[in-house]
Amino acid sequence: MSALLPALVARIARTGPISVAEFMTDCLLHPRHGYYTTRDPLGAAGDFTTAPAISQMFGELLGLWLAQVWMDQGAPAPFLLAELGPGRGTLMADILRATRSVPGFHDAARLHLVEVSPALRARQAEALAGHDVTFHDHLAALPEGPLFLVANEFFDALPIRQFQRAGAGWRERMIGVEDDRLIWGLGAEMQFDLLADRLADTTEGQIVELNAPALPLAEDLGRRIAAHGGAALIVDYGDAVSIGDTFQALRDHAPVDPLSCPGEADLTAHVAFAPLAAAARPARASQPTAQGVFLERLGITARAQALAARLEGAALTSHVAAHRRLTHPQEMGTLFKVMSLTPPDAPLPPGLDP
Repeated sequence: MSALLPALVARIARTGPISVAEFMTDCLLHPRHGYYTTRDPLGAAGDFTTAPAISQMFGELLGLWLAQVWMDQGAPAPFLLAELGPGRGTLMADILRATRSVPGFHDAARLHLVEVSPALRARQAEALAGHDVTFHDHLAALPEGPLFLVANEFFDALPIRQFQRAGAGWRERMIGVEDDRLIWGLGAEMQFDLLADRLADTTEGQIVELNAPALPLAEDLGRRIAAHGGAALIVDYGDAVSIGDTFQALRDHAPVDPLSCPGEADLTAHVAFAPLAAAARPARASQPTAQGVFLERLGITARAQALAARLEGAALTSHVAAHRRLTHPQEMGTLFKVMSLTPPDAPLPPGLDP
């Protein structure tokens, strides 16, 4: 039995049903039994794999993208090179390797990582040995200054609330207890100002998800970038707006019932990019661009061919599969989107739709 389950059952018995956001927060960040606070969840021995672990090409291209945007904005020095939720540090290590020959980039960069997991901080420090890294628990702790930041599969893990359309109002999806098991339920019908605009594009019974913690983060990013310059590159699965139930759990690289093993599975939901873009004003947001399109525009096929020339056998087969997984519409190519935030008067960054 999940070590967290008795605590959740006792909490619900004491205070009543909890929201999906409360459930996610406890499952992911509980100090003793939380998913992220107790383990390294990545890789073959974990529960999921992200793009940086699939191929070095992903981090290399994102690094060169950051360097190009940095140069397009006059190569400010010093600047903050930052990542939200850096996983094992693989992406940042690839970014730093790809940009080491860019004149002045490393000399000007001040490396900052936002990470709450002690286990993952240790892995990041190993991956970035030799670099001066400053860790933060929250984005708000970053110093002010030009900010060039990447967030890959970060926003999808922030706690969401779910609302089901009920006439001209909404009923929040809640989690309760029956016979010491977690079960789904619905709260009372209510009006909800933050979802007033969604009455026009939803029908009875449809579910809309609200990622409330993401909005102040986007607002802070937008404020910093508009005030000091820089760019944020957000890569995640989702679309412009939220529609339907996308709440999911992964354990041992396979989907499981999110309520079945609290604290022992990764919990995520699709990202709605349009609310992030609106919250980030006055920074300018690009249109969410399919990851496959973005990477192809940055030259991933040419890079893949150059790497393939030095490979053979199983290594070549794995390399070809990695390229396909990152770019093909039936793999990560369409489901994952890329959006940038830049100063309102800065040039449009490469690879993205305006």
